[in-house]
Amino acid sequence: MERILAVGIECSYGAKKVLSGVDISVQAGQCVGIVGANGCGKSTLLNIMTGIRKPKKGDLYFDGYKVDFWGSTGRKMFISYTGYVPQESNLIPELSVLDNLLLWYQDKRELEYTLNNGFLGAIGINQMLHLKAGKLSGGMKKRVSIGCALAGNPPILMLDEPDAALDLPGKEEIRRYLDMYRHCGGTVLVATHDEGDLDICDRVYALRNGKAMEIERTLRGNELLRYILN
Repeated sequence: MERILAVGIECSYGAKKVLSGVDISVQAGQCVGIVGANGCGKSTLLNIMTGIRKPKKGDLYFDGYKVDFWGSTGRKMFISYTGYVPQESNLIPELSVLDNLLLWYQDKRELEYTLNNGFLGAIGINQMLHLKAGKLSGGMKKRVSIGCALAGNPPILMLDEPDAALDLPGKEEIRRYLDMYRHCGGTVLVATHDEGDLDICDRVYALRNGKAMEIERTLRGNELLRYILN
């Protein structure tokens, strides 16, 4: 059974149809990439799959359970199943890393445990707790954003352009952490323009003309562009 199954997802902005029947499936423990040109609907799709935006049509399932986009049960499913890392930093720069985390972790015991024994400790967030978020490097901010998204221990982590504005060491650092999360049993869905992210993906979808098509995960360069642009 798929951890994520999206069927016939449609979405429009006014008269402009952005998604016109997107089908995507993701197995538990997989990392799946979504590629496409600017404006193709990658961010819109992630917003729908994390409950930020409602689709015009289509269905979404987590572990075989249908999500009610319009009801309170659907909101609870999004909270329990998904963590979302947007492209831009969602941290409050004037607050410390610890205070930013506390905005997301309602259970302080959960936060303390994961900082000392869990994933947040493994990616080094416990070493920067008292630093102001606004003073962090791009890679460090992205780490903390991932830490915030994992509050409540959701089984699915979705990321929109996680490498944006990062230098090469920062990019490799984030990919290493995502791969670690996947090997710990987490499921990752990542929208990206960076071919390097595809190296950690088990499967890749190209989003074009409002549709998603699964492509060979090893495609790079002009071969990849052919699926994105043509």
